[in-house]
Amino acid sequence: MQPLERLYAYADLIRIRRPIGIFLLLWPALWALWIAGQGAPDWRVVLIFVLGSVLMRSAGCAINDYADRHIDGQVERTRVRPLATGAVSPREALLVFAVLSLTAFGLVLFLNWPTVAMSFVAVLLAALYPFMKRYTHLPQLVLGMAFGWAVPMAFTALTGTVAFEGWLLYLATVIWALIYDTEYAMVDREDDIRIGVKSTAILFGRHDRLVIGLLQAAMLALLLAVGLSAGLGVFYYLGLGVAAVSAAHQQYLIRGRERQACFQAFLNNNYFGLSLFLGLLLDYLTL
Repeated sequence: MQPLERLYAYADLIRIRRPIGIFLLLWPALWALWIAGQGAPDWRVVLIFVLGSVLMRSAGCAINDYADRHIDGQVERTRVRPLATGAVSPREALLVFAVLSLTAFGLVLFLNWPTVAMSFVAVLLAALYPFMKRYTHLPQLVLGMAFGWAVPMAFTALTGTVAFEGWLLYLATVIWALIYDTEYAMVDREDDIRIGVKSTAILFGRHDRLVIGLLQAAMLALLLAVGLSAGLGVFYYLGLGVAAVSAAHQQYLIRGRERQACFQAFLNNNYFGLSLFLGLLLDYLTL
C-alpha cells in the first residue's frame, strides 16, 4: 500500500472525514464549560476540551473497529471499514488507539489534578463501550456514560468540583446518547439480529419510537432543570425550545423505521446540540 493510501486508511479508521461523533462528544463539553465558567470559561481549558474531544472520538473509533473487526464485514453499513477490508491491521488499530489516548492524556495534564484523575474513567469507558454489545442490550448506556463524562470533567477543570446542575447535565447527556445511538442502531437492526449483536434498538423492538419519545421528554425535563438550577435566562430556554423541535423532527424521521431516515435522525442530533449551545452563548452574552 502506498503511503498516501495508508494515510487515507488511517483517516477512515478514525472517521475524521465524518465528524458527527466529534460534535456529539463536544457539545455537552461546551454546555458544561459555559455553565461552569458562567459564560466566560478559560479559553485554554476550552481548547484542551476541543482537542481532547477530537482525539478521544478518534481513539474510540479505532478501538470500536478493533472490537468489531469480525462483525463489520457482515453489516451493510460497515463492510467497507478499513479493518473489515484489511486496509488496516488489528495491531495498527490498537496502536492508533494507544497513541491518540496518550496524546489526549497529555493534554489533560495541563488541567488540575482532580480532572486528571477523572480522565482515567473516561479512557476506561471509551475502551469498554465497543465490547458491550456482546454482553448487554444496553451498550448505548455505556456510550452515554463515556460521552457524558466530559461534563463533570469540565466542571472540575474550571471550578474544582461538580455543581448540582453539572450532575443534572451529565444525566441529560447520558440519556441523549441513548436516544441518538438507538436511532443509529435502528439502521443496523436487521443485520445485528442476524449476527447476534445486541443493542437498545433490538431491546426496545416495536416500542422503539415510544421509548425514544419518553427518553426525549426526560432529557428535555432535565435540561429545563439545569436552566433553573443555574439561573439561566430567556435565550437558554429559546435554545431549548429549538432543540425540542429538533427532537420532534427526529420522531417524524423514524416513523417508518427506514434505514436512511433513521440515520438522518441520528445526524439531526448535531442541530439539537448546537441549538442548546447557541442558547447558552446568547444568554451569557446578554447578561
